[in-house]
Amino acid sequence: MASAEGLLEALEQLVWLLWDTARKEPLCLFLSLIVPLAVLGVLCIYLVLHLFAPKPRAPFPSEKTYISTNPDGTVSAPRPLSCWYDRWRAEGRLSHEYPTIPAGFPVPDEAVIEPAEVEMSVVIPAYNEEARITVALEEMVEYLDREFGRPNGQSPQQEEQPKPTQRKGKKGKGATHAPHRLVFNPSTAARSPQQETTPGRAGSTPSGYEILIVDDGSRDRTVEVALAFSHQHGLHDILRVIKLVRNRGKGGAVTHGLRHVRGQYAVFADADGASRFSDLGRLTEGCEDVVDGSNRGVAIGSRAHLVGSEAVVKRSAIRNLLMRSFHFILTILTPPATSRIRDTQCGFKLFSRAALPHIVPYMHAEGWIFDIEMLMLAESAPATPVLASDGSVIGTSYGIKVAEVPVGWHEVDGSKMSLVQDSVKMAIGLAVLRASWMLGVYRRRLT
Repeated sequence: MASAEGLLEALEQLVWLLWDTARKEPLCLFLSLIVPLAVLGVLCIYLVLHLFAPKPRAPFPSEKTYISTNPDGTVSAPRPLSCWYDRWRAEGRLSHEYPTIPAGFPVPDEAVIEPAEVEMSVVIPAYNEEARITVALEEMVEYLDREFGRPNGQSPQQEEQPKPTQRKGKKGKGATHAPHRLVFNPSTAARSPQQETTPGRAGSTPSGYEILIVDDGSRDRTVEVALAFSHQHGLHDILRVIKLVRNRGKGGAVTHGLRHVRGQYAVFADADGASRFSDLGRLTEGCEDVVDGSNRGVAIGSRAHLVGSEAVVKRSAIRNLLMRSFHFILTILTPPATSRIRDTQCGFKLFSRAALPHIVPYMHAEGWIFDIEMLMLAESAPATPVLASDGSVIGTSYGIKVAEVPVGWHEVDGSKMSLVQDSVKMAIGLAVLRASWMLGVYRRRLT
């Protein structure tokens, strides 16, 4: 009984001591309470993010294959996909495991990606798009045939076609397609060992294009419709269909496709054809305008110039309100360069090949918010040297520059986005994404 009374007396004295301290030194008490609580709160958030932040699954073996059409109209057997990502990842791990490599052994550079085989790769994420994908493919193939031609001298439908005309502003070359200009051409002394020793690639210029349709677990006839289009237009082995075993979301499908592109440039475009595909040339020019000394650059289609136009005014008031609210949240939660982008969600974005290793391997978001993670990764990419024409270093350039390019766009019926529900999910996803990168749950590392 006496011990209980003593304990109560000690507790009472402690309370009075805290009260007296609070009256005399309120700031000291405030800090002594708030700082531990803040640290505990951050630790709890970190643990929760570790448990619940999205972590993409590894691809199934069948997802590293593709099918296409044969000239006789049959569907090809699954063929292995070219995958720059796997090779890049293996070389990156090698450089980490063997920091000291014997003399004469080639040292892999984890920022280097294997050379391109075609000039343009188009990635199309598709989920239940049998009713809309044909129109989009018609527009894409018409433009790609005209601007890039088909690889290995193929002609549409294997018929005698007039030789493709040259792009405006190009000289020479005659009937062949001149490549887009390379803004930076390093001297021989400035090139990496991989650029010098890659067999069969030295001095070669990629041409032609490929289309990768990533079927995200569709339940309709999206694959059959795409393959029928391939046969009708003679796109044998140019149009490739990758079938995901389980639905990953638009971001997961785009990321998977970008891991397998063979192009000097890679663009992803929505399967509904909402963005005017002929504006791809404007994206390429925008990318070339911002490319850095390592040929890294990104260009994104933007619909910001359409605000106030009939296409936007016709939308419901709630949709426009949600759009503005999301952009406000985006401005608060994203780093400076990304927050200044007026339209992050347009499904029409182009990357130079050299930019891909700094973005694609570190992607986590697989839902609607993935575009923003791509832009954040571009902004936070490692610095690259700025080189003079003779190959000498004259400075450094931080991050990968992003060009925002106005493109044509129109509303297409059949959207799979639930307006209110997906808007809330995007806001939550953005907060989780930003917190995960800020607290170190997500990092630039090989996993």
